[in-house]
Amino acid sequence: MLIIDCHAHITSADEVRYPPRENPMRVPDGKGALEDLRQVSQANGVRAVRAVQTVSFYNYDNRYLGEAAKANPGWVAGVCCLEPDDPQSPELLKELVGQYGVKTLRSIPGNQRRTFDHEGVRQLWRTCAEVGATVDIFLMKPEWVEGAEMLLREFPGQTVGFDHCLDLKPGPQYQQVLGEVLRLSRYPNLYPKVDFISTGSETGFPGADLHEAAVQIIDTYGPERCVWGSNFPNALWTPGFSYAEHLRLFTDELPLGSAARAQVLGETARRLWFPHL
Repeated sequence: MLIIDCHAHITSADEVRYPPRENPMRVPDGKGALEDLRQVSQANGVRAVRAVQTVSFYNYDNRYLGEAAKANPGWVAGVCCLEPDDPQSPELLKELVGQYGVKTLRSIPGNQRRTFDHEGVRQLWRTCAEVGATVDIFLMKPEWVEGAEMLLREFPGQTVGFDHCLDLKPGPQYQQVLGEVLRLSRYPNLYPKVDFISTGSETGFPGADLHEAAVQIIDTYGPERCVWGSNFPNALWTPGFSYAEHLRLFTDELPLGSAARAQVLGETARRLWFPHL
């Protein structure tokens, strides 16, 4: 079975060449580099990865992400992140796509993280359409949904990955958030990353408290629109789940048919970002 990791963050151990931001979030075991991702992903049978800019370590300096994507086009699809409030960002996006082979923009809200209904965000989406890049939308709060829907309506031809399904987790907002995630399935260009079990579960592996939500989302959107991501480095982002355990949720633990597993674990991602596989 083809397996593609659609959400992994990378950070270099070389902090002279790639200096971190002030007070960066560091990986507890120090294993967050592309080489570490290659080792753990290949050990688990993963064929390719989407490497995501680590804003919590580098802010919007995408040099490490870009160079990793350029040097490894066969198995890495780069996902950059740029500041929509910076008027230089569209030109930086063109450079990252044209010179480094980056495939996707991770889109964050503008106006100091308040809304997607923002001209800087729109300009970056227009640039993605111009250069043939896709979008991953960092839609993590219910109050951001309204602005996100405006962009989804305005750019119906844009492929949009849905990061973390609104940060779905158990708690007082669970039903509201799950309802919003399911409602957003009306936008056929939206492709959820069903990776929230490892980030949201209160019980650790196997994350049974979020299995029902994951199955509902896959059933509602259809497995041909859903993708798996590891949330590497797991020591930082999913301390209750190892890389292998989060993958095992989708290979063994969730009650999915074989065809649905194949779509979520690799075939959807192959169609969208790795057509050469």
